[in-house]
Amino acid sequence: MKSLIIAIDGPSGAGKGTIAKAVASRLGYRHVDTGAMYRAIAWRALQMGLSFEDEASVVALARKAVLKTEAVIEIDGYDVTEAIRTSEIDTASAAVARIPAIREILVSHQRAIGSRGGVVMEGRDIGSIVFPDADVKIYLDASPEERARRRGLDRIHKGEVDCDEEGVATALAKRDRLDRDRTVSPLRVPSGAVVIDTTAVSVEAVVMRVMSYILDDTNRAEVGEPRDSSSC
Repeated sequence: MKSLIIAIDGPSGAGKGTIAKAVASRLGYRHVDTGAMYRAIAWRALQMGLSFEDEASVVALARKAVLKTEAVIEIDGYDVTEAIRTSEIDTASAAVARIPAIREILVSHQRAIGSRGGVVMEGRDIGSIVFPDADVKIYLDASPEERARRRGLDRIHKGEVDCDEEGVATALAKRDRLDRDRTVSPLRVPSGAVVIDTTAVSVEAVVMRVMSYILDDTNRAEVGEPRDSSSC
């Protein structure tokens, strides 16, 4: 089988990271979390005391930034793998992602990383903008309640105080609005993507569904408009 470009998109809490890592591991492919790039830029901007309203300064930072996104997440030599997984960075990265020039910079970087194939790339615009001709396009979703529950558990594991489910649900709803309403690269189901609802479905079942689709050449060649594959 040729080295494929596999795009996995979806909102926060849908399971993109878990599924993308598992699929990449089974295929021996690289896993690239594009959301971590926006988070890293947001972290560096906060560290430098930049205001997100000063778009020119944040864009200048993004142009010069040295990013590493495999195994660990680094920016300008700082290992931020854990530091970027906080509620503060959730909010800050959404602000960064709305800046068109930064999206242009990072999309170019993402295309360079994935152009040779052999990659499972996750994000919110991989199948629609970064690689619209990806060999495989998957869109993961889950109910708002399930996504809030998962994010709440993540917060508890990280020792954050604001881990009540209602607060997390409110934050997710706000992030969903920002992602779907932004002018550049809004979150949407990519044309030709297989839609999988991960609510109440085990990780292994979702991984098996994605793997079966990846390995089914005939099915992939015939895919057209987005279709619901929620029954794993």
